Amino acid sequence: MDLTRRDFHFGLITAAATLPSLAAAQSPAGDAAILARVDPELRVGARMILSRPLPDPLTPDAVRAIRRTLPPAPSPLPPPAAAVERRVAPGIAGSPPVGVIVINRKSGTPPRPAILHIHGGGMILGRVADTIVASQRLAEELDCVVVEADYRLSPETPFPGPLDDCHSALVWLHAHAAELGVDARRIAVMGESAGGGLAAMLAIAARDRRTVPLCYQLLIYPMLDDRTGSMRAVPPFIGTIGWNAAANRFGWTSFLGRPAGSVQVPTGAVPARVDDLRGLPPAFIGVGSLDLFVGEDIAYAARLIDAGVATQLHVTPGAYHGFDGIAPKARVAIAFTAAWKGALRAAFAASA
Repeated sequence: MDLTRRDFHFGLITAAATLPSLAAAQSPAGDAAILARVDPELRVGARMILSRPLPDPLTPDAVRAIRRTLPPAPSPLPPPAAAVERRVAPGIAGSPPVGVIVINRKSGTPPRPAILHIHGGGMILGRVADTIVASQRLAEELDCVVVEADYRLSPETPFPGPLDDCHSALVWLHAHAAELGVDARRIAVMGESAGGGLAAMLAIAARDRRTVPLCYQLLIYPMLDDRTGSMRAVPPFIGTIGWNAAANRFGWTSFLGRPAGSVQVPTGAVPARVDDLRGLPPAFIGVGSLDLFVGEDIAYAARLIDAGVATQLHVTPGAYHGFDGIAPKARVAIAFTAAWKGALRAAFAASA
């Protein structure tokens, strides 16, 4: 199986399986009931995930153990693949500098579009190094520049630290557009899972701070609402494969610095709780019908549409969180990937 940024979850559950304190796996009867709802081509991956549940409960010590036991990150593809450069962006006042990875910069060519990519991991996990190979391939396929933001993780760094890191990377990308061969009018933000949630936050922050005019926001099964799994229950067959309600509560609590689902949360920290979505860039939201985030993602898409934001929503039946990375050759995964790539191509063309 080729490693892509969207199969980070595979590394997470593989590492989790080595830990001594794990939640009990589903019973065979329970597994069968869950798997009956899964697309047939995705069932092998679903069985693997169900056999390797996350630690229960998730704790800071368990998170650190998962980080230590993740498999090595893949090495960047060598030339003639898209070049990889490591740079540093100044942090927001009071924050440290932010590492950025620039992929596919070319001099002497007409300005090209760019993507600021934000990796996933529930706000508590993930490594920018895991995303480089996939971003090299995407940069070549779309003939664009990809910049990876190496943001700080929670609970060590709660909000607004991770968002400020991503915003610093975005401002740096925009300010250095000419040097990087980037068309400053064609910059998109993209992320998966927690990265999708941060990308949505970043689109809101860029609007409110009046910093970078974005042409698009590409949100892949984004983590948008801290109330999911805390104040808001989901049907029992949703969010049972992989990232679940308990993990979501821990991830959001770590990020917010207060319990998930609290009456008050910091302004701009939870996209689903932002009152005014007008003036945001066009959006693509993609999610599986069995993903814990499906309800919040559909609701956010509807609110974007009501706010006058051009929005494409793609819901894949029988798909769980991270399915396109676990089974990238499945029919539904190929269709899902084609949908978001097509949307991104169209956005770049429309902004040219």
